[in-house]
Amino acid sequence: MKNMFKTTMLLATLTGLLIIVGRLIGGTGGMMIAFLFAIIINFGSYWYSDKIVLKMYHAREVSEAEHPQLYGIVRSLAMRADLPMPKVYIVDTSMPNAFATGRDPKHAAVAATTGILSLLSPEEIEGVLAHELAHVKNRDTLISAIAATIAGVITMLATWARWAAIFGGFGGRDNDSGNNIIGFLVLAVLAPIAAVIIQLAISRSREFAADAEGAQISQKPWALANALAKLESGAENYRPRVNDVQASETTAHMFIVNPLRHSSMASLFRTHPLTEERIRRLNAM
Repeated sequence: MKNMFKTTMLLATLTGLLIIVGRLIGGTGGMMIAFLFAIIINFGSYWYSDKIVLKMYHAREVSEAEHPQLYGIVRSLAMRADLPMPKVYIVDTSMPNAFATGRDPKHAAVAATTGILSLLSPEEIEGVLAHELAHVKNRDTLISAIAATIAGVITMLATWARWAAIFGGFGGRDNDSGNNIIGFLVLAVLAPIAAVIIQLAISRSREFAADAEGAQISQKPWALANALAKLESGAENYRPRVNDVQASETTAHMFIVNPLRHSSMASLFRTHPLTEERIRRLNAM
């Protein structure tokens, strides 16, 4: 309950930041446009976020006949969690990872990479997929999609404002602060950074909750702890193959461990809590 309240407040702050940015760019009219943008974003994320992410990673849906072990693990966990059977996907990449997506439990999907299937034992895979189903059960997949989209729009608006300032200023007629230096700094620097920090705070808080919920679903917290240790090492040592599907910075927070260890973004902002802390909490269970 505490984590959900925190997440709700962070989403509200993110939406408020979007409206403030709209106000700074276009005055009252800009604020109203930003508010409508927020409604449209939430609507689009609700209906289409799962399809976009799965297509982005060229995920292939598999049946029980095609992959009986993976399908069987997901079905067993879904029954324990009292969830509808989600669709099961495989992503062809040696990167060891997994994610879940979907607007609600009735429209959910879980995806595992070929890398994670070859790295982990069946019990460790069970621990990972229980974590992902916990995200589905708590509707974290929808929350993270909305947060990522709003943060992206704020960054886009800040970029527009920067160019507008270069080519003649920004701000509506009724926005007295539209052309001052403070407004410019908020738009060009502080707003995108604040949006990313809030988005990542949402992601990190939901990961701890999913670890705990997933451990309860699988009844094997040690299996998830062992899996996280292997995945952390696997992510550090991962070297892409020629045909590997590569992770995107905009969706890195969706994976069970951060897939972007060698990127500049990963060194500045963490999409996940420290794996050592996650393992410590699981072992304490």
